[in-house]
Amino acid sequence: MIPLRLVALSVAVASLLAGCASTSADPKSGLYAKPIGNAPVTRDQTPYSAALSCLADYARTNRLVAPRIAVGRIADMTGASNQVTGSQLTQGASMFAMTGLGKAGARLVERYDTIVPEIELKYASIKLLSDTPEKAGTDPNNFRRIYAGQIAGSEYYIVGGITELNSNIMSTGFNHKLGSSSTNGGSALLGGQTYVMNVAMDIRLVDSRTQEVVDMVSYQKQVVGRQIGGEVFDFFHGSVIDLSAGGAAMEPAHLAVRTLVERAMFEFMAKFYGMKDHSPCLPASADVLA
Repeated sequence: MIPLRLVALSVAVASLLAGCASTSADPKSGLYAKPIGNAPVTRDQTPYSAALSCLADYARTNRLVAPRIAVGRIADMTGASNQVTGSQLTQGASMFAMTGLGKAGARLVERYDTIVPEIELKYASIKLLSDTPEKAGTDPNNFRRIYAGQIAGSEYYIVGGITELNSNIMSTGFNHKLGSSSTNGGSALLGGQTYVMNVAMDIRLVDSRTQEVVDMVSYQKQVVGRQIGGEVFDFFHGSVIDLSAGGAAMEPAHLAVRTLVERAMFEFMAKFYGMKDHSPCLPASADVLA
């Protein structure tokens, strides 16, 4: 004869599975499920973001004009990937550089994605493009004109790559197990691990007119991860109790790349502004590489 508690457990499991299989959308929201989490949008800052803003303030205060800069390809050259998430490092380092230069008050010219201006120039060259399209067919001069020299040229451009990803340059850990020799005894396991990886990049500043490499930087940043967990397994009067808990944290590798890029942009822009001593915006205590 099947015990009643086993029957009750089976019914409960069947009800749970039926609930999972019969999901329907909320007629008011149109959602199957309400997403969890309510964290607000915040600025994506690094330890060098404030220093970049300080450079912009310094330039405004001293009426310094930044050169026009273009950002080219800053590629992930490590080739690091896995089958689940694909590339292990961000493919957006060029975007990080543009944002960092903007924080420092640089004048940017677009060279990374030129599809839209190329199409508009093509349409303008055959007189199909207008800034007042509602006048089409009524005014023969209703088209955007192209003038020689209307596109601003860059004075310098930035290129480079993410060149290193060393996934485990150091790791430490411990495991501690307690147990009982009794037949109905239990056991406990406690463990933890810390591991360190690093990411590095090399970036060049190039004179747009002469193609001379006028400056270059190479920086690396270490990234740390920690994990701790515990488990209790016990026999109690014929019943099994299995409890476990743990936690893990990993410093974001993509944020580490943004930090590297912003540090490099600070290096370039500080020199453009004639700030030979970094201390006004980046004290040595805040940057061991200053």
